[in-house]
Amino acid sequence: MDTSKKVLEVKNLKIDFHTYAGTVKAIRDVSFDLNQGETLAIVGESGSGKTVTTKTIMGLLANNAEVVGGTVEFHGKDILKMGDKDLQNIRGKDIAEIFQDPMTSLDPTMKIGRQIAEPLMIHKGVSKEKAMNRALEMLKLVGIKDAEERINDYPHQFSGGMRQRIVIAIALICNPEVLIADEPTTALDVTIQAQILDLMKELQEKISTSIIFITHDLGVVASMADRVAVMYAGKIVEYGSVDEIFYNPQHPYTWGLLNSMPTLDTAKGQLEPIPGTPPDLLDPPVGDPFAARNPYAMKIDEEQEPPFFKVSESHYAATWLLHPEAPKVTPPAEITRRWKIYDEKFRIESTNDAVGE
Repeated sequence: MDTSKKVLEVKNLKIDFHTYAGTVKAIRDVSFDLNQGETLAIVGESGSGKTVTTKTIMGLLANNAEVVGGTVEFHGKDILKMGDKDLQNIRGKDIAEIFQDPMTSLDPTMKIGRQIAEPLMIHKGVSKEKAMNRALEMLKLVGIKDAEERINDYPHQFSGGMRQRIVIAIALICNPEVLIADEPTTALDVTIQAQILDLMKELQEKISTSIIFITHDLGVVASMADRVAVMYAGKIVEYGSVDEIFYNPQHPYTWGLLNSMPTLDTAKGQLEPIPGTPPDLLDPPVGDPFAARNPYAMKIDEEQEPPFFKVSESHYAATWLLHPEAPKVTPPAEITRRWKIYDEKFRIESTNDAVGE
């Protein structure tokens, strides 16, 4: 897989939401890039800014949102400066998204064959007959049995797992360069989840699509991602390769996420939730936004926001604990133990072929 070509670059993105209560500083100076054929996972608690960031890439921000800084460059062109027509030409063709709930993504009054075929007819001017033939191929590709008969069914005639496969078919029919998957398996049971993840990896290998995978499930990250960005309070606080984030995490928030991850061995111990709640972004705190929940916080955390410190060529973390003069603190041993259990008992098993639905 060639990951040397950069297809998307987000630089210093800042987004506010204007509400009756005041201005919410939802995204606060976020930067990352995406290379061809790779999967970047963005992880964090609800409200950390994951979905807002990707909606910006799609040009789907709410009316009360304002981009107050930064750029989103797709092959060097700033999406934020594009008009509606240019955005419509890109959205669904070059950049596509799989949403969390397939029922809100599918039209209940339209047969699924037409829904899959429509992006081809709109974006590439393909005739209805050819588009429907391609829709049938996509149905087979995503594993819908008896596709010839089912192409004329409506969304309510499919199970949740099948509907999600249909949404994936719609997103991929134009062979997009970038696929955004916003928690696409959250509502599915574990067996169907494994099938969907395997399907996405298989299709990625076939068409070299780059994937931005939004999730709070670190187990999914382990099996899907090449690189990981950890978000907290509208900022990226740590990023690196998947192995760097899991085996050598540096930010206390990342430690907390890993420590709260259930494993098949969880019954022998107790999960350790991260104490407290994220800060109110109507009035973002001075200093490190995680300081109030960080058991290792120092005085400087309440006074100055930490810069990114370099851990390796591909691994950076924004925590004062990495300052040369900071006291030496090591991650809780429980994190290493949990991850070893997860790695041995689940991650390896998840690479096996899933049983067809």
